[in-house]
Amino acid sequence: MSVKIGTIDLGDFPLLLAPMEDVSDPPFRLVCKQNGADLMYTEFISSEGLIRAAAKSRKKLDIFEYERPIGIQIFGSLIESMREASEIASQAQPDLIDINYGCPVKNVACRGAGASLLQDIDKMVAMTKAVVESTHLPVTVKTRLGWDDTTKNVYEVAERLQDVGIKALTIHGRTRAQMYKGQADWNLIREIKRNPRIQIPIFGNGDVDSVEKAANWRLEYEVDGIMVGRAAIGYPWIFREIKHFFATGEKLAGPTLAERIAVCRTHLEKSIEWKGEKTGIFEMRRHYANYFKGIPDFKEYRMRLVSLENVDDISSVLSEIEEKFEDFVAV
Repeated sequence: MSVKIGTIDLGDFPLLLAPMEDVSDPPFRLVCKQNGADLMYTEFISSEGLIRAAAKSRKKLDIFEYERPIGIQIFGSLIESMREASEIASQAQPDLIDINYGCPVKNVACRGAGASLLQDIDKMVAMTKAVVESTHLPVTVKTRLGWDDTTKNVYEVAERLQDVGIKALTIHGRTRAQMYKGQADWNLIREIKRNPRIQIPIFGNGDVDSVEKAANWRLEYEVDGIMVGRAAIGYPWIFREIKHFFATGEKLAGPTLAERIAVCRTHLEKSIEWKGEKTGIFEMRRHYANYFKGIPDFKEYRMRLVSLENVDDISSVLSEIEEKFEDFVAV
């Protein structure tokens, strides 16, 4: 049975790309889409930034036809600002609006946004209702299990947010206190999925970094889909590998070196196209280590790649890598 968010049909078990700050930009989303991501989100965007028309916030509204379906994710601490931001984001014509109630980082959570709303469920519900009422688009939410181990209140959150009209809920299996440490616990996610009151799709997020884990957790935790975050950085092939495993029960061979280089080049090219040469090259640096993970004695090449400022120089180093490691096969 197909999973639907409003009228958006995501197939029988969608794989979602997590919204990641400084990572989930259009160039990165392109390579993930090409490798099988079913639903993607922008980086999270500050509601205050949108209202003030801050250039950085407005730039994050850029979405492209080939990315659909795509959601714009917003966060903030003031209900009225979130209402306004939702209206602005809706004008960019995404397929849905997503609210971030999960970000644990200090400068978000300590300003009353992101995961800090888990400490004030009434305000979270009121904020969500305001966003739902301000847009014609489906509204979804991403959150965590709770603020800390003593307040795992996501079961109540799921019911109350569904009651005010959200169309899907993604739950990261950690508390805010855990940040990204320790192991994600999906048991509570399964309890929510089993709650007869819950009719909306429930997606699980946290620690999915292999095809086996995705397949096992799909069965064990009964979720409607899985959101992949950090495991996709520099490895967009994770989506196609999970899908292949679901379809055949067999593991797909990893990408060849030539494929890694081709995707890396596409990512770099799109990065420059979207951000300009200087920023595009600079922001691509965080991805090289992941694209070439596992290649022996790669450090020297990585150091060169992250120090170069000219696209032709980077291109020739990539060609050199292809030549030198042509026999490399990932295990």
